[in-house]
Amino acid sequence: MNELVKSLPSPTLPGLHLPCLDTYKGWLFKWTNYLKGYQRRWFVLSNGLLSYYRTQAEMAHTCRGTIPLATAHIEVGDTCHLVLTSGGRSYHLKATSEGECQRWVSALQQAKANATLLIHHSDDSGDEAPVPQEDRALTQGVLKTLASKLDDLSTCNELIGKHGAALQRSLSELEDLRGSTDSTDKVKTVNERATLFRITSNAMINACRDFLDVAESHSRRWQKALQHEREQRHHLEETIEQLAKQHNSLERAWRENPTSYTDVERSQEGDASDENDEAEFFDAMEESPAFITVTTDTVISKLCSSQYNIELYLKYVTFPQALRKTRRSRIPDKPNYSLNLWSIMKNCIGKDLSKIPMPVNFNEPLSMLQRLTEDLEYSELLDRAARCDSSLEQLCLVAAFSVSSYSTTVHRTAKPFNPLLGETYELDRLEEYGYRSICEQVSHHPPAAAHHVTSQRGWTLWQHITIDSKFRGKYISVVPLGNIHLQFHSSGNHYVWSKVTSTVHNIIVGKLWIDQSGDIDIVNTTTKDTCRLKFSPYSYFSREVPRKVTGVVEDREGTAHYILSGTWDDKMESSKIVDSSQGCGGSEGKQKTVYQTLQPKLLWKKYPLPDNAENMHFFSSLALTLNEPEEGVAPTDSRLRPDQRLMEAGLWDEANGQKQRLEERQRLERKRREAQANQALEEGEKHDSVSSGQDIEGYNPLWFEKRTDDRTGESTYTYRGGYWEAKDRQDWSQCPDIF
Repeated sequence: MNELVKSLPSPTLPGLHLPCLDTYKGWLFKWTNYLKGYQRRWFVLSNGLLSYYRTQAEMAHTCRGTIPLATAHIEVGDTCHLVLTSGGRSYHLKATSEGECQRWVSALQQAKANATLLIHHSDDSGDEAPVPQEDRALTQGVLKTLASKLDDLSTCNELIGKHGAALQRSLSELEDLRGSTDSTDKVKTVNERATLFRITSNAMINACRDFLDVAESHSRRWQKALQHEREQRHHLEETIEQLAKQHNSLERAWRENPTSYTDVERSQEGDASDENDEAEFFDAMEESPAFITVTTDTVISKLCSSQYNIELYLKYVTFPQALRKTRRSRIPDKPNYSLNLWSIMKNCIGKDLSKIPMPVNFNEPLSMLQRLTEDLEYSELLDRAARCDSSLEQLCLVAAFSVSSYSTTVHRTAKPFNPLLGETYELDRLEEYGYRSICEQVSHHPPAAAHHVTSQRGWTLWQHITIDSKFRGKYISVVPLGNIHLQFHSSGNHYVWSKVTSTVHNIIVGKLWIDQSGDIDIVNTTTKDTCRLKFSPYSYFSREVPRKVTGVVEDREGTAHYILSGTWDDKMESSKIVDSSQGCGGSEGKQKTVYQTLQPKLLWKKYPLPDNAENMHFFSSLALTLNEPEEGVAPTDSRLRPDQRLMEAGLWDEANGQKQRLEERQRLERKRREAQANQALEEGEKHDSVSSGQDIEGYNPLWFEKRTDDRTGESTYTYRGGYWEAKDRQDWSQCPDIF
């Protein structure tokens, strides 16, 4: 049954009087195709737009289509039928009764009239808006070109009409003269085709005329909106910079006299207890007369109106040093070298790719250690999670963080460099983001890396990952083995999860593309809360959204509290569950659980790629800085690896030569260690070697040691400490010479 829902009073424009824009909702049947015919859809008419959904529940997340009524043509057909034509596409709809059809037609015509008035009024009100001369000239030039083309089409249409009419008259006379059946059929066929040709030409010219009308009616509004966005962006940049400087002054004042700052903060706790984190921050700003007053609503509205990234704003305000610290935003463009991948891979089917020498042509100028560090691209998710009071909300953010680590891989089909044994990589972002990260290659066969991150914002992350990669003929599968550990300092919550399988397709023919598939089980070993994330593999025949990720957050009793949904290359959302019921349609006789949720809340959104990213290996903003030279790093750091450095500079032939030299040197070093290990075994020192943490090659990692985790019982490499202290002293005497 349809319903007419009174919406909130819409703002009226000066000099414009419109009736109330009501929202009309109801079921209609929409023509889909000849196989399925008419299908029942839920239609919503609001603010001059007609949207439709498969069900009412889809209104919260998935719109199947939207029809702008301002430029649509409404035609009433046979019994209970109506046709909407917009943008060259026709929508055939059918109501269940004549009365219902008439109500829909009335509502659509009223909405179309209102939308048309709004467009005309916005055009008139935008006449006095300042528009840059270049934009105005460009737009006018485009419109003149369109008008000229339309005149040409009109001339052609007139000629077609004249000749078509003459052709039809001639054919009619011919039909009267000749009485044979065969000739008559042929003449009728030609006559029908001529008529269709004339109708087609009329439709073409009408579509072109509609396009020109739309372009003219919207041009002034576009120019006005563009100018407004430019001004808002400029003003917001100035505001952010000013706020950052003020925060820096507050930070210095707190360092000089922390006692008085604490007293002021305590006096504000009562007033700010009911506000969110952002409101508390700006309340503190307002208490100081020496600084400008900016309310939360004002800043957020400006951020939304100019489509600015809120996370960027928070980084600038919280850490003003980021304004002074400039890191590179581009690297040399990737050379266009062609190489037949199949000529190298055809003899590698079923083999471990880590043991196969590959030219740098298939690499990107980053090592596997740097790719592991790239998981920290969205570390602010963990900063937010550290401030959560609820362990379930915290688990939602941890799940979003685990998904975000795959967002940078969607276009990156090249493999990272296999680190040399003993190679390290550090990333010091204390000033910008409050964390320090150190990685070390602890094993070469199988390739394994250990990673440790400590954040001043209340969390520590560590992982020991072994890469198992196999070539299967048409695709390459990369399976990371090992667990990721995350612990929050204040609550003590300890989370454990693993990674999913990455697959690179079209190795033999076609364009390479990457997919992530499998399940991630995130477990809070402290509270026993769990979250299972499902990465759906891509299928050409599936109707699901590509790269889809879904999950459910449950407490220790198995009660579901949140539904997670999104894609691993774009965003993740959480929806709080308010009710659940048992439905039907489950597999193996099991009933499906149907959850009723609140509106979804955005947890994570991918940052846009930098300009010219397609020529810079599709690197993200963080990835562009990972190989940037820095002073004071260990001599084993990936930034100092010569073949990787040459490849980044575009000298691929020289890079291949250096890569062969390093691999040969590593093979000789491995043989030397094996010989020493065998000699030690013969001398009865086997027990000492094993107890010291050495692997089968007789190698003992410098910054990590093998331990048994008390919670999970797994044997893993964990950080033993000492790296940052050695960096402060610039004492790298223990580091091996690997480059």
